[in-house]
Amino acid sequence: MTLGDRVQRAVASCAIAASFMAAVLAAQDSPHERVFPQTKAAVERALHALQPTMSGHLPTLEGFANAGDRPLERYQRGYYQTTVLVTAMADGSSLARATSKVTAWYSDPAGFHSGYELLTSNGRIEEDLLDQLADQLSRVAGGQVEQAAPAAAPKLLPATPATAPSVSRPADDSSRANSVSGSGSSSKPVAAPTPSTGSDISAPSAVSRAGEFSASSDRSLGSAERASAHDSTTPTQPGPRQPTEKAKSALQAEADSLEEILRNQAHPNNLVAVKKSGIPVVSSPSITAKPLFLASLHDEFELLDFNRDWVHVRISGLSRGWIWRDSVEMPNGIPDTVVQKGPAPPAAADLFRVVREETAPFPGDWEPLRGKTVKIFSVQKADENAKDTGPAERLAYAKFLLDKTYVEITQRAGAQKPQELTGIVLIFDSADGGMIAATMVALQQWKAGVLSDSALWHKCFFDPPETFDSTGSSGSQ
Repeated sequence: MTLGDRVQRAVASCAIAASFMAAVLAAQDSPHERVFPQTKAAVERALHALQPTMSGHLPTLEGFANAGDRPLERYQRGYYQTTVLVTAMADGSSLARATSKVTAWYSDPAGFHSGYELLTSNGRIEEDLLDQLADQLSRVAGGQVEQAAPAAAPKLLPATPATAPSVSRPADDSSRANSVSGSGSSSKPVAAPTPSTGSDISAPSAVSRAGEFSASSDRSLGSAERASAHDSTTPTQPGPRQPTEKAKSALQAEADSLEEILRNQAHPNNLVAVKKSGIPVVSSPSITAKPLFLASLHDEFELLDFNRDWVHVRISGLSRGWIWRDSVEMPNGIPDTVVQKGPAPPAAADLFRVVREETAPFPGDWEPLRGKTVKIFSVQKADENAKDTGPAERLAYAKFLLDKTYVEITQRAGAQKPQELTGIVLIFDSADGGMIAATMVALQQWKAGVLSDSALWHKCFFDPPETFDSTGSSGSQ
């Protein structure tokens, strides 16, 4: 081998080593890894409890996957699956590495290349799962017992001649009884935790007194011993002892405790329930946000946060959404709407007044009403010095006037027929005013109960949107 060959081989070896070290460093700096102080076994047990959240459908790919050469809006039926590799560290801690695969159906506009494709996760799914894992481990470390120690076998006391015949005991049973007797452990069974909550529930203790068997001791007799007792020449055997009133009270207390735990498990106290079908669950707390889907009556979601107007909920797994606060029943202790302090606000009808009314083509560029005939109202503040005419008050007055006008139009019998009008428009004539437009179709569905108040707003046109958006800052208020 020439000197040049040796030099080339050395350079190639260094390049391979550099690539390997770069890969190792990249893996060490991966944003989807996290070190936990718990052991590998404890982390894997916590992951087992999180299995239902490690895969599922995504309501949208926005915020979960990176956009490639093709826009994300052309993908449908998003699905994610997360795997976590747990590695034991030298100091007893554990390294958890989360990896997610995101797949979705690509709809080719030309129809030639449609099909499921693998997308790149942006890391939100992995980080969210690692956060849930940290919460799960902290709950266990905070006092929840994973598995209780086995209960010590109760000491068996022989029956006196007055209550039971003498029974010859096999040698192995005798030695086993003697070993239990000499162990020095208590005969009271150890408390066993419930599977889901980890809270300790003590089982009723079997009380042994001289001259009689306890209930536990009687069940602990071997089959050979019971057969021997049955074949004895003694004509009668003592029947099972009836539990005392004290034992009955203890058993009833245990049953009541278990029922309370089951009730808490069946209906947690951090859920919000939808009051009416057709409530939109939107991607952000805004009246112009795109609805993810429409919730049905009595649908329940986990409450994450809330403010004056909106409730942040967990849809399923890693999916999140926002719902109008007055459209759901809040958990106990939290009002469905913000309680008004001080004097009662004026009625919505008294906040503004109509200064001009006309029937004309729609004065905007909204597709449902573009170039069509609408009813237009110009309104002003009823009191120029009034301060309570913000976004919430504008929406309240718009609701009042849309309702009133729709009823008048549909009941009117004259030259102006309802079908000639395609919508109703409100223009707030002020420096900070704006325009609200609604189609007659949406108003008809609203009056028929198909659309809720919040669902109606998401079918309306707002210009500019921020003038009517009463979104408050995030936080429990």
